[in-house]
Amino acid sequence: MQVKDSNPPDGGYGWVVVVSAFMVMGLTVAVLKTFGLFFVEIQQHFDELASTTSWITSVTIAVFHLGAPVASSLCVQYTHRTVVISGGLLAFSGMALGFFGLNMGWMYATTGFLQGLGISFSWTPAISIVSHYFSKKRALANAIASAGECAFAFMFGPFFQLLISQYGWKGALLIIGGIQLNICVCGVLMRPLASSCFLEASHCETETPPGNGASRRAKEEKSPIVHKTFNWMLVRRPEFVLYAIFGILAAMSFFVPPLFLVPLSYSLGIDESWTASLLSILAMVDFGGRLLCGWYANLHVTKTIHLLAMTITLISTSLMLLPLANNYLSLAIFTGFYGFFFGTTVAIHITVLADVVGMPEFDSALGLFMLIRSTGGFVGPPLAGLIVDMAGDYRAGFYMAGATLVLSAGFLVMLDRLQQRKKRGSKIRTKPEKSTLPYPSLHILKHQ
Repeated sequence: MQVKDSNPPDGGYGWVVVVSAFMVMGLTVAVLKTFGLFFVEIQQHFDELASTTSWITSVTIAVFHLGAPVASSLCVQYTHRTVVISGGLLAFSGMALGFFGLNMGWMYATTGFLQGLGISFSWTPAISIVSHYFSKKRALANAIASAGECAFAFMFGPFFQLLISQYGWKGALLIIGGIQLNICVCGVLMRPLASSCFLEASHCETETPPGNGASRRAKEEKSPIVHKTFNWMLVRRPEFVLYAIFGILAAMSFFVPPLFLVPLSYSLGIDESWTASLLSILAMVDFGGRLLCGWYANLHVTKTIHLLAMTITLISTSLMLLPLANNYLSLAIFTGFYGFFFGTTVAIHITVLADVVGMPEFDSALGLFMLIRSTGGFVGPPLAGLIVDMAGDYRAGFYMAGATLVLSAGFLVMLDRLQQRKKRGSKIRTKPEKSTLPYPSLHILKHQ
């Protein structure tokens, strides 16, 4: 199968793809981030411990990550469009079946497994195709696309609270599943790019430029044959391994604060309506952090990996301070700091991955990165829940998340030093040898 090379357009129809990805982020990750509103309802309904209930989110996060290599492989074999549409149908199925709420095992299988697979099959190709459409503006495009989860989470906080109060948590799940069907519409708009799809009519709908038919055929015959396959050998590259370890530790932390923010608020005696507004504040400042960091990264003033290490340090500091809150105002302020720095982190971490492996291997790297990172997402929430149960205080979960992020920043530092060392070694090897001959003309004759 042939692949036709072309440079990323860095605009044009790419912005339609960005808007579609923006919607997909909102209809997938924003739902996951706001699921904390269902935590107490489900826990009370089944009369389970916090650690047991948290496994619903844990399964969702784990399958979200584990399904990424499958989603990436399907994107290679078919198109990003096809995989996104499939993801929308799976996400709907998970929420719709969760409506029945038979038991906790049923919730793990539906709202956990199916919803996680739907998010994976939607999120992975959506963020991947944006990176294919953009090169110079990749950081900004990824930041705008990822900001969709913030914009939707801002609305979903009070909206989901309203649905739960009006229709109960089961009815709310069914309605949310119906809303997620719009992922399929977004998938239809993700037109394959010539440089990232096959030239078979069943897989790609790219246009052929006008000209002589025989000439075009001749050019296609001369173009190299490229068989696109999923590259599992990336795990042998030290740079990728270091970044994957960072991803594991970061995933252990990222999903803990949204899960325990609502219960922490309740434990402080804050009213439900005010608690829902905390999620809106979190989403609003998260949105601002992503756009600001994406814009700054697009200026290429600071190396993206240095910027990421700095944002990780700041987000861990904010998580350590958040448990000091003892009323709504202080909790809202610390939540705002955490949300802003979280946004700056998410805005660029995919861009850093592209910088580490390069675009030819990006689809495979994204799938593998999500797969490896899944261990952190799978272990993080239950571990935090266990610590909360042992300490008898939801604050303990935030301390655990902050400490893990500090550790993850260390691997970014090691990755940066490795890259710098290899860059210096490459410069030494490519440095031209100085001529020992006295005259340039003799040097030229020597090489003739």
